[in-house]
Amino acid sequence: MNKRGLFLLPIFLLISLRAPALDSTNIWSLKAGVRNISSPALSPDGTLYFGSGDHKLYAVSTNRYIKWTFETRLEIKSSPAIADDGTIYIGSRDRTFYAVTPGGKLKWSFPTDGWVDSSPAIAPDGTVYFGSWDRKFYALTSGGAKKWIFATAGEIDSSPAIATDGTIYFGSHDKKLYALKPDGSKKWEFTTGGPITSSPAIDYSGNIYFSSVDGWFYVLNPEGALSWKLQTGGITESSPVLANDGAIYICINDSRGGISPDRKVLPIEIVPTCLLDSTPALGADGHIFYTPPNGFISALDNRGLISWELHLKVGFIGSPLLTTNGMIYASSWSGPLVGIEVNTPLLNSPWPMFRANPRHTGVVNLPSK
Repeated sequence: MNKRGLFLLPIFLLISLRAPALDSTNIWSLKAGVRNISSPALSPDGTLYFGSGDHKLYAVSTNRYIKWTFETRLEIKSSPAIADDGTIYIGSRDRTFYAVTPGGKLKWSFPTDGWVDSSPAIAPDGTVYFGSWDRKFYALTSGGAKKWIFATAGEIDSSPAIATDGTIYFGSHDKKLYALKPDGSKKWEFTTGGPITSSPAIDYSGNIYFSSVDGWFYVLNPEGALSWKLQTGGITESSPVLANDGAIYICINDSRGGISPDRKVLPIEIVPTCLLDSTPALGADGHIFYTPPNGFISALDNRGLISWELHLKVGFIGSPLLTTNGMIYASSWSGPLVGIEVNTPLLNSPWPMFRANPRHTGVVNLPSK
């Protein structure tokens, strides 16, 4: 294992007096990469994977050392997804989609004609889905063979979401949300007033939640009909997360960051600014973890009040990963991977964090029994 590059950085903390969900004795960072906006994915063996602006996919142990790196030809903005067999799937701006073994070796690669910023989704049968700036949406087998390609009229950096019935949803710069069957045929499309760059979220009933840069938030039923929409008042590129009480949380660039169960945007004064394209994570104790600009990680309680803030001074921080054992991991613009113990696990809801689960498979979570 390659331990070169291990460098624990000092962390500068700004913490409010109310910090019931934070263990300040277990906060660490590890220098790994630069210009990191890829959200880390966590494998069942405890390895963290994320892409970097230095063209590399990083594998980092939760014991805080770099296990290996896999190099592509250009920067990586896609977040990885981890298959049942441990294969790591990720796209790169070198116009290539990669499958990498848990040991850091190339398993296979698939060329496209555009940047692959879309984070992949992995269906239960092993099919891998992703979009590209070449205006095409791809379905590949777990062995890297093309199953089908669906063409759109716009670039695709939206990450796909998969419902329990196998339907695949994704947005495009052509202002449409698409619903595709597993065989690649189109079920329906829904047109908005602007490009769709974020990933949709899906609830237990199959309803689809997403935003457009037209300043509206949309909810569609599984047949593609509009259930309701809400004017957010600002451009939204963040992906939504869903609580069990019907509340929806999403970052909006006019400083508001939540939608209540009665379909109202939460007041500006209780929801601080969050990073435009960062997605929150929901804790089982009701805390909402998100990343404001300029190197902060913050937690709101279930009243919408700040429980604590950490100023890490590491530049912009990507969508946080919250684990089932109460750790937050996030990559940052200036390089460090940050780990924070928060003493609350990930909420068991249909879509509680970016890409729905710690492996980032983009599949709606099944209801707990």
